[in-house]
Amino acid sequence: MTALSVSRRPTSAWITGARGWFLVLATLWFCLLAVFHAFPQIDVLTADAFFEQSACLADSQAGRTCGQFFAANETVLRAARRALFYMPVFFAVVLIVVLVRNLQHHGATYCTLRTRRCVIALIALFTGPYLLVNLILKSVSGRPRPYETDLFGGDKLFTAAGSFDGSCYNNCSFVSGEAAGAGWVACLIVLVPARYRPYVAPPLILAMLASPILRISFGGHYLSDAMLGFLSSAVVYAGITAYFEMTQAEKKRGHSTDL
Repeated sequence: MTALSVSRRPTSAWITGARGWFLVLATLWFCLLAVFHAFPQIDVLTADAFFEQSACLADSQAGRTCGQFFAANETVLRAARRALFYMPVFFAVVLIVVLVRNLQHHGATYCTLRTRRCVIALIALFTGPYLLVNLILKSVSGRPRPYETDLFGGDKLFTAAGSFDGSCYNNCSFVSGEAAGAGWVACLIVLVPARYRPYVAPPLILAMLASPILRISFGGHYLSDAMLGFLSSAVVYAGITAYFEMTQAEKKRGHSTDL
């Protein structure tokens, strides 16, 4: 019985804590990508719900679809989008201030856990929304935005999520950078004390979901871009947390002494 319990510990360790969340979230991300790639009409139908078709001008190309994403012209919605756009920057500045102030403490007043949590959050912001999404995926995905495609008044061909063979060459639609930023802010709920999370989590997550919804309604992104962008930050956050947990465990084992 002892041998069996010992042999199970390494296996169970990989499916608990941040590592377990990382595996679950990463699997969910790729499953969603597979669904959107196999059924691209989901993206088309969702975008079409926000598109208002209109008559084309006399000199327009024959067979062209004309119209606009009506929500993009709403002043209130545009202001809300602008405010949500800067939310990750605001929280990043707050985290940096908290980190710097904590590093100025010494001895009993210094909190190692606070430092680690702030560092994880800031690395997740840089690695996820900035590096993975804006610098890599949006540069190589090749996917035109909805308003750029011939289905919604543009001149480029629609491509399914994950195709990487579209006619966009820079700042492409897959995946949404703003949705990724909103997803990162939603992940910060783990920094809130557990007793307050039931009160803070619902309004925070709902507010952050407004960002990807607005991007879809404006024709800036498809549903898949928004969902996968939002979820990508959770995957990255869990992955970085898992890495820190593993390195911490390695340090503890390295300093332990067998008697």
